[in-house]
Amino acid sequence: MNASIENIAQTLLEAEKSKEAVSPLTSQFSNLNVMDAYQIQLEVIKRKLKGGRTVIGKKVGLTSVAMQRMLGVDEPDYGHLLDDMKVENGGTVKMSNFLSPKIEAEIGFVLSQDLEGPNVTFLDVLMATDYVVPTLEIIDSRIVDWKIGLVDTVADNGSSAMVVVGEQMTDINGIDLRSVGMTLSKNGEMIATGSGAAALGHPAHAIAWLANKLHEFGITLKAGELILPGALSAAITVTEGDTVTAQFGPVGSVSVTFE
Repeated sequence: MNASIENIAQTLLEAEKSKEAVSPLTSQFSNLNVMDAYQIQLEVIKRKLKGGRTVIGKKVGLTSVAMQRMLGVDEPDYGHLLDDMKVENGGTVKMSNFLSPKIEAEIGFVLSQDLEGPNVTFLDVLMATDYVVPTLEIIDSRIVDWKIGLVDTVADNGSSAMVVVGEQMTDINGIDLRSVGMTLSKNGEMIATGSGAAALGHPAHAIAWLANKLHEFGITLKAGELILPGALSAAITVTEGDTVTAQFGPVGSVSVTFE
């Protein structure tokens, strides 16, 4: 393991713990590339697993044009979901848990069987899906002021922080997830709308991309894991006292409050 990768991983862990953001990795280490960034992410996750955490799923990020434009990138990324990141529907989270949180709505997939690249297809994902759930992903950046490029967000676990999971479990048979509409509201006011097609044309395409990407690192999507295929609109900022709700039509709704 390259010592700089270990050192950068430690820096990100300390930033998360202290809630003190660090300057962009790309400005500190001009030679970092995306493969280095994934190795940093994996080192961070390895240390968290050694500390007692468990992986409950994965997330794809930057699948919508809106999010790619917001961060100035042109390809997706991914991160890991750990057991201490899960929040129950209607739950309350403390703003002190975060540095600069934003929130986005996604249709979460729960797998009934493993998906292993490199040749996973859209249809493979549909066949391997047990059900879908409404979710809100709370994203956060350990990089100061969200001044991130692809390398920064990949190293920082896809800028992931928490995931709020709704109770409704919906069989995907008979539902065209591309046309499932989403409304994202804050304190009762609609802030954003989107549809399943925002995630690479169909959320299953995003999950196929993830399964194939993970093959490069010897990682398989596992049965029972929650997979987030990407936001259906641009992320919105939140502050203390906000309640955010996402409604996904036949897939259900999910909400969280910040205190």
